[in-house]
Amino acid sequence: MAQKAAPVVFMAPALIFLVVYLLYPLVSSFRLSFVNWNGLGDTAEFVGLDNWVRLMHDSVFWHSAWNNILLALFSIIIQLPIALVLAVVLDEASKGSRILKILYFIPLLMSSVALGVLFKNIYDPNFGPINSILDAMGLYGWAHDWLGDPRYALGSVIAVVLWQNIPFYMVLFLAGLASFPREITEAARLDGATQTTIFWRLKLPHLQGTFRTAVLLATIGSMRYFDLIYVMTEGGPENASQVMASYMYKQVFASFELGYGTTVAAAMFIIITVIAAVAFRLSKRFETEV
Repeated sequence: MAQKAAPVVFMAPALIFLVVYLLYPLVSSFRLSFVNWNGLGDTAEFVGLDNWVRLMHDSVFWHSAWNNILLALFSIIIQLPIALVLAVVLDEASKGSRILKILYFIPLLMSSVALGVLFKNIYDPNFGPINSILDAMGLYGWAHDWLGDPRYALGSVIAVVLWQNIPFYMVLFLAGLASFPREITEAARLDGATQTTIFWRLKLPHLQGTFRTAVLLATIGSMRYFDLIYVMTEGGPENASQVMASYMYKQVFASFELGYGTTVAAAMFIIITVIAAVAFRLSKRFETEV
């Protein structure tokens, strides 16, 4: 009995933590999605599926979900390849590699709020360095109100998000490359293999598991992103850079519609779960094919 009870005893603190801080809020979110409540007092009104019907016809929410999907796609096709290239370069570098690793890791160490304020000033249409450089080069037609124009707002914030998170995936790929046996590399070089051949034929297949993890993390992280985008644009202008998390925040804390806001949160959970499952299956299929 003691041997059987020991695992339960050791797992109990973690299980209690998961129930209190994960399972209960999740169940509570789905429960609140069936009520109309401003979050103040005890006057919650049960409305059944009205919030969900409203969500199905909410064009702003679906536009926000599409923006999250775009962020995830750009994270996979731009952010991960750049991080992989940096990891390979730093893995092969000998002199100064530690200094370069520290320099490349700096964006991830910065606060998202501070970074958002910094890039708001960089993108400023009147005094920002981007437009000033373009004007100095005579490219007056290229200068825009980057965060105030609906055509450029989403792309501008996505660029900052990708730049901030590249170091994380770079470190992830560096860890994967560090586990690659050096003996295999030396043997391949003795057989006349070039650095390019070693990477494509040996190191890249070795990184398949790491790449699958990176794809999952990039997908899930992009679908729930909030802080930097909200600081830079608050989802504007005209909801051009709105994402699901910022839309949920506005519904709960700006419009005081806690019932509908939790409906958005519950829908986020469902969408993220489905997309993460699909991404996992696709990445696993790619791994087996290679």
